[in-house]
This record gives sequence, structure tokens and C-alpha cells, in this order.
Amino acid sequence: MSTIYILWLRQLKRYSRSRARIIGSLGQPLLFLVALGFGLNPIYKKAGAGNYIEFLAPGIIAMGVLFSAVFSGIEIIWDRQFGFLKETLVAPTSRIYIMIGRTLGGATVASFQGIITLLLSLLIGFRLENIGFLPVTLAFIFLIALLFTAFGTAIASVLEDMQGFQLIMNFLVMPLFFLSGALFPLQGLPEALKIVAQIDPLSYGVDALRITLVNISHFGLFTDFLVLGVITILILIVGSYLFSRIQI
Repeated sequence: MSTIYILWLRQLKRYSRSRARIIGSLGQPLLFLVALGFGLNPIYKKAGAGNYIEFLAPGIIAMGVLFSAVFSGIEIIWDRQFGFLKETLVAPTSRIYIMIGRTLGGATVASFQGIITLLLSLLIGFRLENIGFLPVTLAFIFLIALLFTAFGTAIASVLEDMQGFQLIMNFLVMPLFFLSGALFPLQGLPEALKIVAQIDPLSYGVDALRITLVNISHFGLFTDFLVLGVITILILIVGSYLFSRIQI
């Protein structure tokens, strides 16, 4: 357990020292909130759907978590290339504990990104429907972060090239985001897109944040929790197996 704590703490120290990373990671969510939120809000209101910023903000919060969580896996490749990973793996402790510690650290960092994005949303006009659900919102933010950090770790465990990791992640992450309903309602979509959205795990994360923040639901909170929980467990198991097979 001490190994898990040490690696978790190490991830937090990395994050706190990289101010450029913190500022840079907030640029994209802020751009989406301002450009799309204010740009499409008049059209959204004319369609009788209400305030688009209130609809958009939960999806952008999920986006901030997703990108930070998934790309935390690149640190494994970085550590492998510079020899830091070898020093960790030869330690007299289980690799599963190492993987869990790194994943919890990355998930905590990604959760901070989501919380900061939430605060930015409040600054540009987003309003919570029920502040009493805020602890549930934070729990779902961490669950989303845990899922996609484990996913990024699993992918990074089988790759040795940073450019290859970035290409694969962009190929996977952009569809996950754009097809999750983060930018548009899932009601009334063509059947093919509905099926894709139902397969996309981020759809349930976005839906959970919308329920807890603005009381808009598509799947239902219990379904969101069940799907995210089951997929997170499965990805953690697969990620632990792949991480344990890393050759040093």
C-alpha cells in the first residue's frame, strides 16, 4: 500500500510543478465553452431547448477529464525511454500496486482538471441546478478520470513510441468525445449514431454530469454509475495485466 501512496504522490508533484501543462490543458475547454457556448446559444434558444451553455458545460468538463486522463499514459513511455520506469519495476513490490498507484495519481490530476473546468464554466455564466448534488458530481468526475487513466495506461503499456501513442490516442479520443453527446443531445439521432453513443463509455459520464449539474438525463443516474463502474473494473484488470507484462 505504501507503493501506491508514493506513486500517487509522485504524480501529484509532477502536476504541481508543470504550470505550463496546467495552463495549456485549460485552453481547449475554455475555447469550447466560449466559442460554442456563446456562438450556438442563440440557435439553441430559438430551437426551444433553453440555454446551450448549461447543456454544454457538463460535456466540456468531461472533455477536460478525458484528455488529461488518457494522455497521462504517455508518462509511462517517457519513463521507459529515460530509464525511470526500470527503477520502479525492479523494486520489491507487485507491479499491480505500481499500476494502481500511477493510475490513482493520474486520475487525481485529471479530476483536478475537471474541477478547474467546472470553475471556469461558472465564471462564464454556467449555473448549477442543485448544489446539493455537487459531491455526487465530484464522485463521477473521479470515476471518469479513473476509467480513462486506466485506459491510457493500458495502451501505453504495449507501446514504446511517444508518437505512436499520440496518434492512437487521437484516433480513439476524438471519436469518444464527439460521439458522447457532449456537444449535442442524443435524442432524435439516427439509429446508427444512437448505437455508437450507447457503446461509448464517455456518454454515460457526460450524462451523469448533466443529471447532477443541470438535471438533464438520457440514460439515468443508476445506469450511468453501473456502466462506468463495470467498465472501469474491466479496464483496470486489463491494464494491470498489460502493465505486468512490460519488458525492461
